[in-house]
Amino acid sequence: DRFRASSGGHLGRGRMHIVTSGCFGLLVLATRSAALDICRTISPSQSRCSHGARPTVSAISRRQFALSVAAAAGGVASPLPASAGGIFDLRTSLSALQKQEQTVEDLFSRSTPSVVYISTFIEKTDRLTMNAVEVPAGTGSGFIWDDQGHIVTNFHVIRGANQAKVGVIGPNGDTKLFAATLVGYNPDKDVAVLKINSNGTKLLPLARGSSADLRVGSTALAIGNPFGLDHSLTVGVVSGLGREVTSPSGRPISNVIQTDAAINPGNSGGALLDSNGRLIGMNTAIYSPSGRRQL
Repeated sequence: DRFRASSGGHLGRGRMHIVTSGCFGLLVLATRSAALDICRTISPSQSRCSHGARPTVSAISRRQFALSVAAAAGGVASPLPASAGGIFDLRTSLSALQKQEQTVEDLFSRSTPSVVYISTFIEKTDRLTMNAVEVPAGTGSGFIWDDQGHIVTNFHVIRGANQAKVGVIGPNGDTKLFAATLVGYNPDKDVAVLKINSNGTKLLPLARGSSADLRVGSTALAIGNPFGLDHSLTVGVVSGLGREVTSPSGRPISNVIQTDAAINPGNSGGALLDSNGRLIGMNTAIYSPSGRRQL
């Protein structure tokens, strides 16, 4: 079993922060505040809003209005300031909104080659031939740590697998699959490191940021492969800091980042980025009323 046989040492204690998702309170507040601003600016001049302010009439196109409402619900700014998940003024020009959109598009295009797709396999015996065959066990995400072929992902993504394959986007936009070797893991932190031989394919590591400088309200962008779909992007804000979740080994993981960027099964091991496209965390789990759920 080459995959398990190569799993030498454990990773030491590090500063990797893990991301959970689930809080939508900030989004609700942002939307409500935006609704009050809408009421102030475009309601008939003789009516009053529910909050008591007398509205005024402002010249604004329907498209600007729609874009402004969408931005208020979850927009981002260029270069995505810390308050990007907050409220946009309805008088924001269309060109400014388009510039903000272009910034997110460019950030996604630049970061996508650094986020990988991980498929895991287990060995089973074929009942007819009695031969050992590989059976798909699951999928997940990961990101390129360095140009030496080290891939960081969640431990629960590869737990129990006999083999893993990593899909990397090449310079021509095609995805290349590489056999991976497990070189380190830490179940207490839900972190694992794989190693691939890229055979000359250029690897593009993510730029590293700092989670120590994060503030609630800072922009957060999650890239991964939810439901096996190739490279999906969701945008939100940092909803909370210093959270705690339970690791696969049962021990608590502290200093966890909470975000309202949508995260789904398959996102595990994917990258959480700041507004400059720098790595600040790893997508790990979601919380729901029924409890924690690994991705």
